[in-house]
Amino acid sequence: MAPTSAAATNIANHHNQPKQKVVLIMGPTGSGKSKLSIDLSTLYFNSSTEIINSDKMQLYNGLEITTNKISEIDRKGVTHHLLGDFYYTKSTPEFTPSAFRSKGEEIISEITLKRRVPFIVGGSNSFIYSLLAKTFDPNLDFFDESTHVDFSCMELRYDCCFIFVNVDLHVLNEYLDMRVDEMLDSGMFEELAEFFESELSKLDNHFGIKKAIGVPEFETYLKQFYNCGGPDVEEYERAVRLIKENTRMLAKRQMWKIQRLREAGWDLHKIDATQAIRAAIEGRRKKKEVEVEAAIDGGKVDDEKCVWEKIVLEPSAKVVKKFLME
Repeated sequence: MAPTSAAATNIANHHNQPKQKVVLIMGPTGSGKSKLSIDLSTLYFNSSTEIINSDKMQLYNGLEITTNKISEIDRKGVTHHLLGDFYYTKSTPEFTPSAFRSKGEEIISEITLKRRVPFIVGGSNSFIYSLLAKTFDPNLDFFDESTHVDFSCMELRYDCCFIFVNVDLHVLNEYLDMRVDEMLDSGMFEELAEFFESELSKLDNHFGIKKAIGVPEFETYLKQFYNCGGPDVEEYERAVRLIKENTRMLAKRQMWKIQRLREAGWDLHKIDATQAIRAAIEGRRKKKEVEVEAAIDGGKVDDEKCVWEKIVLEPSAKVVKKFLME
């Protein structure tokens, strides 16, 4: 039966409605995506944004340090969605790209109804693709090099502004190694030890939060530590080396996936944060090498902050402002 004139009008109006605007902040792990999203929200957009996490490990509840979740303090009051919201259980061990597509769509609609701007922030590009692609086949891995992908099917469901925070891999690798050391100093090992004593650690190794970098790498050591009556320094150091290696490999893989999306036609605004990350490395190095007075230390932080604002924050804000005014 042909639709009535009223129904036909409604269908036409639906198709003519402008797409919802969303801002994507993409980049490899350690590039400063979370910091950028908070700075943009609080300093430029009067907290009129809400953030949807698109890091697949940070979706899971628990292992706050190991998965490097942004702390409550660092969120500065900005609402976050899908950050530690999913509970890993035997019956539901994994949050899939399809689930992210469905839940993300729901949250975007809720945010835009409040006349706020959704910021999608995270490094899991398979989740980002699943959410944004107009046509999504969960059985087709867009990022599998052996899979033929029809790039003409890359139409997006939303009006997107893509900020790609890029960092030279050599510089980023040095920063990532430092970050692993800082995470260990902040209690990552103790957090993992507690995790391995819990029932969660007995669930399938191949799903969910048990795939987070740090969990498989420390598993052998922790089993020896608790079952053999004492620590094994060599095994501990091996685990730390593996964590650093796998984190660097993750960053490289994320960069490759972003490049694949660019080649497919996604219009990514590239922001080179290399200088800012280099300044952060230098700041951490100085902090380790010398004990400085508060006034001197404050100057160092100000220098690091100035580089970040000039190189990363201000160019990103300019792009996002223009997008939202269009």
